Amino acid sequence: MADIIQLLPDHVANQIAAGEVVQRPSSVVKELLENAIDAGASSIKLVVKDGGKTLIQIVDNGSGMSTTDARLSFERHATSKISRAEDLFRIQTKGFRGEALASIAAIAHIEMHTRLEEEELGTEIKIEGSKVISQEFAAVAPGTSIAVKNLFYNIPARRNFLKSNQVELRHITDEFQRVALAHPSVEFIYYHNGSPLFNLSESETRKRIVQVFGRKTNEKLVPIEEETPQLRISGYICKPEFAKKSRGEQFFFVNGRFIKSAYLHHAMMSAFEGLIRPDHIPGYFIFLQVDPATIDINIHPTKTEIKFEDEHTLYAILRSAVKHSLGQFNVSAALDFDSDPNLQTPYHFRNKSPNNPEVSFDSSFNPFKVKGGQPGKVTGARNGNNGWQEIYVGLESGLGNAEQMSRMNFDEESMETGELFEESVGSMVTTLQLGRKYILCTIKSGLLVIDQHRAHQRVLYESLLKNLTLKETVSQQLLFPLVFSYNKSEIKMLHEMEESLGTLGFSFEQWEADQVEIKGIPPFMKEDEVGIVLDSLLADFLLKSKTEAVSQADMLAKSLCKTMAVRAGDTMDSTSQLALVNDLFGCKEIDSSPFNKPIFITITEKDIEHKFI
Repeated sequence: MADIIQLLPDHVANQIAAGEVVQRPSSVVKELLENAIDAGASSIKLVVKDGGKTLIQIVDNGSGMSTTDARLSFERHATSKISRAEDLFRIQTKGFRGEALASIAAIAHIEMHTRLEEEELGTEIKIEGSKVISQEFAAVAPGTSIAVKNLFYNIPARRNFLKSNQVELRHITDEFQRVALAHPSVEFIYYHNGSPLFNLSESETRKRIVQVFGRKTNEKLVPIEEETPQLRISGYICKPEFAKKSRGEQFFFVNGRFIKSAYLHHAMMSAFEGLIRPDHIPGYFIFLQVDPATIDINIHPTKTEIKFEDEHTLYAILRSAVKHSLGQFNVSAALDFDSDPNLQTPYHFRNKSPNNPEVSFDSSFNPFKVKGGQPGKVTGARNGNNGWQEIYVGLESGLGNAEQMSRMNFDEESMETGELFEESVGSMVTTLQLGRKYILCTIKSGLLVIDQHRAHQRVLYESLLKNLTLKETVSQQLLFPLVFSYNKSEIKMLHEMEESLGTLGFSFEQWEADQVEIKGIPPFMKEDEVGIVLDSLLADFLLKSKTEAVSQADMLAKSLCKTMAVRAGDTMDSTSQLALVNDLFGCKEIDSSPFNKPIFITITEKDIEHKFI
């Protein structure tokens, strides 16, 4: 039998490696930014076009490379970071595997300019699909500039799987923010399609966080600092009242490298237990310094997952440090079990002397006196003895006293409750709210049990979708505009949704780098709900745009109906119940909510009869 095992050509091997290292344009940005950091750059510029599909360019003022190094950097497993196997256990740099540039060059057009500080001329290299097209001397600035064009041009299937430009841009922005937060001493400039998105000057950690996420973030931050023989913890956590339902401001950095760790995240959630709602997530920016020999960062091609030598100790220290920081800065209440708060004198009463209470009364008052001044009988004392017969009015019918009093009580109750059912008694439909969660409705075959939250979601969803489709704009103008603060990424998302939001009734007056002013809102929305609705909308927009390909109108309608629908626990009067039932059965689809959950169930007479067997 002939030999069947053969070595793969280099360009094929590089494309296979690219499938692990380069998943999307943001992967390229991450690898190139980390290379620039390792080169000692103090200023880095990122230029992106069409969400990274057309161009990704990184320009830094780092050490640069010689002509020979520039050529070797595109070979597989060529690196200046390690030379022996033992070096893998003392990794201090970002990129070290020697796969990034070779993998990127296999699936894109690359043009690199680099020069050492002490040399007069630099090097220009052009590569297409792992093939070196040209290499020559060039007059370039010190440092390195790498332009990656037409990503996945030779792998159409991979290119077709990329999302829209806006989604890919958000992934790139996420990677940019992670690197920028980890290195506040480096200046970063970020452009997309010629427009500046970020211009981050050299600063310290807290200021860099504010630069990235907006001025409003500064009031949220609580510092955390802890040092033990095992590790050093520093950074900031967000106050519990600013916790959100969605992820977005959760960052772990180990030795200056961003990582993802569900185990450490659980430690943070445990530290905030009892301070935030169960479905909310706190924000944090945690920087951990550990001995490089105690971690393994080579377990995943993207190097975002780390294996710790002693995870349990790290968990306990981190949880304790967060709790200590929350208590130290009076974010959580301090409890003194030795004192009884009931015995504490209020501060504003401590210097006051007690006052004796004074009792005033009329000593000549006699409740048994009549107007003439003579004592009378107890019965009818206030009006004299006349009129005592009025008490027995209505008893001439011959009914017994007990039966008459019972009927009087029944009539009294009927008068109180009759108004609730007056409209429904004369109509074909009778409704009743059960447990402030369900609406019971009588039908010919039995009983209909409707989930009021899901039913209202369906009604709002179809109404909002109709307005977005037909562009029927109705806006409620505000006397005093509302001002909200967001980070730059959220402002950009609101810009993308501005036209659709305008169709719903939102009117934006002024845009700034981290603030937006709203002068008009939809007529069905209250002013105090606007901030909650927009926060939920941004969270859903960010989550769904990364995971699903949905239309903007559908996403907006689903997000708004979820936030604004009547919730379980809300009391509804009979008129509102009947209106919701009528609106529901006027919808095109009544069986399920916009999130594919059943809206109602039916209980037939046979089902009820079986219960009495």
